[in-house]
Formats: sequence, C-alpha cells, structure tokens
Amino acid sequence: MEAHIAFPLLVGLIGIALLFDFLNGLHDAANSIATIVSTRVLKPQYAVAWAAFFNFIAFLFFGLHVAETVGKGIVDANIIDPQVIFGALMGAISWNLITWGLGIPSSSSHALIGGLLGAGTAKAGLSAVVWSGVFTTSAAIVMSPAIGLMLALLLVLIMSWIFRRFTPQGADRVFRKLQLLSASLYSLGHGGNDAQKTMGIIAVLLYSQGMLTGGFHVPFWVVLSCQAAMGIGTMLGGWKIVHTMGSKITRLSPAQGFCAETGGAITLFMANHLGVPVSTTHTITGAIVGVGASRRLSAARWNVASSIIVAWVVTLPAAAGIGAAFYALVRLF
Repeated sequence: MEAHIAFPLLVGLIGIALLFDFLNGLHDAANSIATIVSTRVLKPQYAVAWAAFFNFIAFLFFGLHVAETVGKGIVDANIIDPQVIFGALMGAISWNLITWGLGIPSSSSHALIGGLLGAGTAKAGLSAVVWSGVFTTSAAIVMSPAIGLMLALLLVLIMSWIFRRFTPQGADRVFRKLQLLSASLYSLGHGGNDAQKTMGIIAVLLYSQGMLTGGFHVPFWVVLSCQAAMGIGTMLGGWKIVHTMGSKITRLSPAQGFCAETGGAITLFMANHLGVPVSTTHTITGAIVGVGASRRLSAARWNVASSIIVAWVVTLPAAAGIGAAFYALVRLF
C-alpha cells in the first residue's frame, strides 16, 4: 500500500476523475440520443434531458460489478498510487478530447482502461497487469458491436413480421412511441456501464490511501457523484458525434432506431450483469450498422464504420502511451 497524500491533492484527483466522467457523458451523449434525434422523435434538447435522467438513475437497477472490474481487475490494486491514477485519467481525458474535437466516436471506456494500463505498467512493468481482466475487456471490443449488430438485425426481422399488416404510417406512429422506451433502456445501460468505470477509479484511489475499511468497495457518495457527473455531461451533449452516429453511418427510420437502441440496450444489460466494461460507443455503432445492413449491405456506410473501427483499434495503445507519459511527468515533481 502506498504512502498517503495530502487531503487537498486527494480531493483534486477525485475532481479530475469526475471531470473524466463528465467528459465521458459529453463525449458519449451521442450513444444514447443519436437514433432518437436522427429519427426526429425528440428534439435534441429534450433528447439529452431524457438520456441524462436515465443515465443518473442507472445505479438503482444494476450492481457495481463493472466498478469492481475496473478497480481491481485491470491493474493490481496494490500498486495503485495517486500518480498512477493521475496518469490514467489524463491519458483518457486527453484521448477523449482529441477524438471529440475530430468528431470521432471512439471509446471513453477503453481510453480509461488504456490510460490505466499505461500508467500502471510505467510504474511496475507488465507484472502489474491483471491479464484475465484485460483479455475479457479486449474480447468485449470485438464482441459488443458484433452482439449489438446481430441483435439489431434479429429485432428488425421480428418487428417486420409483427407489423407486417400495418400501414407504413401506422407502424411509424407506433415506433415513434416505442423509441422513447428503447432510448430510456439504452441510457440506463449506458449509465450503468460507463459511470461505474469512474466509480472504480475513485474507489481504488481511496483504497490505496487506506480510506476504505472492510476491503475494496464503492462508497455510496462516489456512486451518486459519478452518476451525476455523467448525467450533466450528457445534458450538454456532443453534437459533432451525434451527427456522425445519427446520420453518417446510415439513415434511420423510427422502427430501425427502436431496433438499434433495443439491441444495444440488451447488450449493455448483459455486460453490466457480467461486470464487463464494454464500450457503449462500440455497441450502438454495431447496432446502427446492423439495422442499416438489414435493408441492403450498401445502406450502411461502411467507409464511415471502418474509420470508426480504426479509432477503436488505436484507442487502447494511444491512451496507454499518453497515460505512461503523464505518469513519468508527474514523477518528476
């Protein structure tokens, strides 16, 4: 266990963690609202308020399995110190700001994990890595969009059969209402997975400072703070990424928006239950590509999807490199 730091520095680090959580909500707002905005079911300002509310209340529906994975399942909790946490957060924040500025929907989740791996290995080498957790998380990079895509395709087929006797206008009216439900479910899954990553970071920081009694756990004030920070970030939105997610990948009808959000929500609910920190960006992108491809393969704009995949591939090493650099920098002072 590392030496304790001054209380103001501890508060400052928690503040940086909550800043990352806020930026996560800002960066990933598109994940929750892209489809409901692109189908014009809700105006953007109402859509972000809707998503932010369900982001905030997600802790009422899910256990804290993802927070535990991030806190002790990526890097050995016993080597964590404030410098490692600072490096991890700055690696993730820097990469988020770069991709947000470029309008690229990369993964905040894997930016944080990359930053944690970079700072942790810069301190203690590869022996610090909890390989089982890293392999599970890495597998989720591939599995979450694939599952989202397959579920969205399946839902399109099911809904096409159920509504086969409806007129297009009648089906459209029903799915506009159903999209309110699917958007709320996706926002619940989003808040349940993404906010917990910051909870895990803050909890392991408190653990390293001897401020958690009875073993590793997440205090309730940390839960509320992280859900609130993410909700506020979502409220402020991320419009450049909304445009990419909602229109550049494929054009969506309300029925397709419902299928994409529901397929993504089911994927996130499963991940939350299993404690796997998946990327909400990966998941909804796969689902949107899936509903686009259900019409015909050319309906999904694969060039946009492929550029997003490139961003996914480079996120872990890029954030790790930045995290290691910040760790080395802070060690000089």
